[in-house]
Amino acid sequence: MSQSRIEQYEAFLAKDPDNSFARYVIAQEYLKAERLDEAVAAFRELLARNPDYVAAYYHGGKALERAGDPEGAGALYRDGIAVAARVGDAHARAELEEALAGLGA
Repeated sequence: MSQSRIEQYEAFLAKDPDNSFARYVIAQEYLKAERLDEAVAAFRELLARNPDYVAAYYHGGKALERAGDPEGAGALYRDGIAVAARVGDAHARAELEEALAGLGA
């Protein structure tokens, strides 16, 4: 894990708490470091602040899968599919549908 990268993006958040990209980077860094609870929390916080940040549904779902919560992952994927459809992101929608199908849901 690159703690300095997390710290760098946390500094961005201190200046701009609604910086969705900074929240996404932090969540991804936690995920890479296998700090799954923190990754899930960071993805959830990002989506609470910006529910249209479609990529967070996919990667947040993957974090939940890795954390042993396939039901939570499925719920996040379903939510993401609805958002991707609403915002017109067909590529993200297809990825989310594939991830959901991979759960057997």
